[in-house]
Amino acid sequence: MDYPTPVVSAEWLHHHLNDDHVRVFDCRFALMDPSLGIRQYQSGHIPGAMHLDLNHDLSSPVQPHGGRHPLPDIGMLAETLGRCGVQSQTAGVQPTFVVAYDDSRFAFAARLWWLLRYLGHDQVAVLDGGLQGWQNAGYEVTQAVPTHATKTFVPNVRSHLVVDIDEVKQRKDLPKVMLVDSREGDRYRGEREPIDPVAGHIPGALNLFWKEVTDDNSYVRRVEEQRSRWQALDPTRPNKTNDADEIIVYCGSGVTACVNLLSLELAKISSGKLYSGSWSDWCSYS
Repeated sequence: MDYPTPVVSAEWLHHHLNDDHVRVFDCRFALMDPSLGIRQYQSGHIPGAMHLDLNHDLSSPVQPHGGRHPLPDIGMLAETLGRCGVQSQTAGVQPTFVVAYDDSRFAFAARLWWLLRYLGHDQVAVLDGGLQGWQNAGYEVTQAVPTHATKTFVPNVRSHLVVDIDEVKQRKDLPKVMLVDSREGDRYRGEREPIDPVAGHIPGALNLFWKEVTDDNSYVRRVEEQRSRWQALDPTRPNKTNDADEIIVYCGSGVTACVNLLSLELAKISSGKLYSGSWSDWCSYS
């Protein structure tokens, strides 16, 4: 059975919540209160949903370089996904369709969405409207923690979807390459930096704030709006975002940049690449 990607509605999820091949993940997290997400999950979540933590499950330990949220260990994430009942694409076996949600305008759900695609698993979507949209539609939440039969998740890593600092330095100024900073405009301009030790942005980067992907209620903007925001990014080169271009996206630590990568997927402009270390990695060499 084919499932919709990369975004599903609360109505769709409610209708398919008990499908054997659907698994739901609660990705709520707060950067300034790392234990908040699991506490919120324990107080109420979508029935059948399991919790994945940004720090513990979707990132690896912080090192001197590599950013504040380095990509997770592939083997460990694959084991976690399998333990949660996610089946990867295997001949003769239907893969699991994953739905990720949060309450932060896709900030953390999109991280799981991107990671699964990075691991070769395209059967994944984010929940439009997040948890609030689910509840506003009148659907229930529960405190019950589900258990699922362990499946086999074998990653098929798409290494071309991620770049490191050396590749950014080598490619960012090439005519066919666009480098995009996903943070707020004042952080991009260096007027404010609440997290990292150095303010500013990577030279040559353009700014496209990740929260513009959704409206104030966490619903994704129309495809036409997604396409327009990318095409208007560099008005001096209106064809900059065609499929032949390479678009490298970063943010503070490689998390919210995934929301802009989701936007690219919605707009069908380019799959994009993630500078996973992002600004926190770049400025660690300053």
